Amino acid sequence: MNKLESSQQSNSLTEQVFKVLQNDILNGVIPPGDALTELKLCEELGVSRTPVREAIRKLELEGLVHSVPNKGAVVVGISEKDISDIYLIRMELEGLAAKLSAENITVEQLEQLRNIVELQEFYVSRGDFLQVWQLDTRFHELIYFSGKSRVLQTTLSNFHHYIQKARELSIKKPGRALNSVKEHRAILEAIESHDTLLAERLTNEHIYNAKSNML
Repeated sequence: MNKLESSQQSNSLTEQVFKVLQNDILNGVIPPGDALTELKLCEELGVSRTPVREAIRKLELEGLVHSVPNKGAVVVGISEKDISDIYLIRMELEGLAAKLSAENITVEQLEQLRNIVELQEFYVSRGDFLQVWQLDTRFHELIYFSGKSRVLQTTLSNFHHYIQKARELSIKKPGRALNSVKEHRAILEAIESHDTLLAERLTNEHIYNAKSNML
């Protein structure tokens, strides 16, 4: 089965293979302890050994796999401590992102942010937590983007992606989806008012609540 689809955004075949493997590891499709066999992956993904080998090297640099003698690349995945550490770092940086967003967001971006929150409120009322979770990603990434700091955007987007499974499980816990969307609404209103300090404080509280709910 070929899991790769053509994508204009992909810079290379190696990057495509890397993204597939990274997502499978982060989502638990390839669990910790499994060995990544080059030949098997080549057959599954329909590619040669070179992009697979290079993708595994990238995964090792990110700490998602490690080399074991006589076994090859073994999946490490994301530990509970990794998740906790990411939340701690997000608590320091997300508020800054919201503050920058309140300073720099455009009218069009603000409208997009408002639409996201309204859709989340709709899906919460219907108990569709998958949609709420997917919109959560869009909400945060739009805040990162509208702050106009490329470094901060890249850093936080990567962190957000790394804990995607934890975030999905968290949003499904009783009451969390409703509270999360209420917090998003408050952050939106602070950004809309260009109240940088309030946007920063509310976002930090939002991440703290998400961390407490998860752990």
